[in-house]
Formats: sequence, C-alpha cells, structure tokens
Amino acid sequence: MTTTESSKPVNTPKTMDICEIKAYLPHRYPLLLVDRVLNYEENKSITAIKNVTVNEEFFNGHFPHKPVMPGVLMIEAMAQTAALLSFKSMGIKPDENSVVYFVGIDGARFKRPVGPGDQLKMDVEILRVARGIWKYKAVGSVDGQTAVEAELMCTIRSTTDASQPAGQ
Repeated sequence: MTTTESSKPVNTPKTMDICEIKAYLPHRYPLLLVDRVLNYEENKSITAIKNVTVNEEFFNGHFPHKPVMPGVLMIEAMAQTAALLSFKSMGIKPDENSVVYFVGIDGARFKRPVGPGDQLKMDVEILRVARGIWKYKAVGSVDGQTAVEAELMCTIRSTTDASQPAGQ
C-alpha cells in the first residue's frame, strides 16, 4: 500500500504477466486462456483478460464464416482465472503434480458472442471454500457487456494422490 500527498492509503493493483501466469497454471498453447491479470485480492477476487485473436486454433472450425469463441472455452478461461486466485489465496505455487478439476458448473449463461478483436475481461470472486471445494461467481465481459456468467466449483488435487487436495 502506498500513500498520496494527503496521506490517504491507495491500493496498488496486484498484477500478473504471462510469465507469472505460466508459473501457476500447467496449461500451454492452445489451451492457456489467460493473458494478463489486472488485479487480484487474495481470498476475495481477481480480474484477468483474454485477448481474442483471429489466429486462435478454434476459429478454424467455429465457425469459418462467422468466428465465435466457443462457450466452453469462455468457461475454461474463467476457471483458469479462478485457479490463479485459489493458488494466490493459499499462498502456494503449484508443482507439476497439481491439477485443478471442475466439480460443477451452475447457472451458465451466454449473453453475447465473443470473436476476433474482442478482449474478454473475466471477473471472478470466491463465494466459499469448504472441504477442498472452491466455489466462485464468474462473469466474462466485452466492452462492459456481459458475455458469459456462471458459478464454478473446482478442487485442487495432486496427481500423485488424487484423494487429497494439493497443498494440504
């Protein structure tokens, strides 16, 4: 936290660039769907972006005549954003054996298409954490308009012991 000339506290955004994101997520091209974290607050919320370009692999088939980002990939992008928040909140950096699995997706709604040239802004907040299950409210927007929203439930596991959450 820094102070201004009037000595009032000013929150400095906590950001992550692509190199730090890759240190926390095992995903790689073409399935790494978070380009930058604009801000996060441990145990609370995170805002990240996905820059959508015409060069994305999925646009070759979805749809060649009218490129649209698949809804399942918008959900995946929000889940990756949520995973970053979870790891930052736990204060751990995952190892090569850590995996984040979906447990559930509730209330998914797609409000507008996302296509080349759009910047998908993902706002994710933690609703609760209980027994190794993280529940989040996630909203993806483009130019201030909601494109996708859902409640996501995930768990973090170790591939060496799938019965126990990673970092426990």
